[in-house]
Amino acid sequence: MTTMTAAAPGTDGRGGLTVADGAVERIAARAITEVDGVGGAASRVLGIAVGGEDLDQGAKVSAHVTGSTTTLDVRLSVKYPLSVRATTEAVREHLIRRVGGLSGLTVTRVDITVTALHSGETETRRVR
Repeated sequence: MTTMTAAAPGTDGRGGLTVADGAVERIAARAITEVDGVGGAASRVLGIAVGGEDLDQGAKVSAHVTGSTTTLDVRLSVKYPLSVRATTEAVREHLIRRVGGLSGLTVTRVDITVTALHSGETETRRVR
């Protein structure tokens, strides 16, 4: 687990603030839920989805904290027919603003992988 020190201990006896990768991952995953039309990504084994990709699931986020900066790797799904480009740009900008504001870190890079497009129609299965 990587941690960062946001404020070096001063001569006044105060300690420093450390933020773990896992804390940044949880902040980012929660911030993604604030963007409309974005859902979660299924876990994958050898590139094959295990379980379903659902708009109600949370997105998968991986964070790497170095010093006072962090990078994010995000896996999510987008609701069709929304523009993938516009939606991912909205997610990227929102993550930079929210993660930076809540953690005090500078987000230097956000890599986004769209794993699925979800139709607005609900699929109904019948047994014949």
